[in-house]
Amino acid sequence: MPNTNQEFKTEIARCRDIFEKKTRDYGTSWRVLRLPSLTDQIFIKANRIRSIEESGESRVGDGVEPEFVAMVNYAVMALIQQELGPDGEQELPLETAMALYDKHIDRATHLMLDKNHDYGEAWRLMRVSSMVDLILMKLRRIKQIEDHQGKTLVSEGVEGGYMDIINYSLFCLIRIEN
Repeated sequence: MPNTNQEFKTEIARCRDIFEKKTRDYGTSWRVLRLPSLTDQIFIKANRIRSIEESGESRVGDGVEPEFVAMVNYAVMALIQQELGPDGEQELPLETAMALYDKHIDRATHLMLDKNHDYGEAWRLMRVSSMVDLILMKLRRIKQIEDHQGKTLVSEGVEGGYMDIINYSLFCLIRIEN
């Protein structure tokens, strides 16, 4: 019987390791990016995955797994940017960056556990391609909210969208691994 919490932790560890290594290499140079730029980076990754799914061919790179990892990490960066704002410190110490990463991953994990309880692990019955479509839909919603300067009438805002992208990306990594 699958253990979602353990599988989630395994995939988070993979994403976190890449984030930490890139932070060691580049620092927090991503702090210069505005939220719409991070949203567009996630969109590029999701769109590439869909293109590979539809064509059955990858001419650049290692396929889709690194793209799902990147979407997790870009979404965490977006949540950090949203928290710190554009005027905050640009170069964060590694320990601070990792603490913020863990904080936002923990929040996304708690959201996953709550939703997983209510939906009964329905994601396990979904196709990876359907989850990619849901990620693309979330991105369209986030772009609309960004284009309206964050004003919504009834929507949860961009934060929930980013957390859903993290969770769907992790689900996809689990499904690919299994």
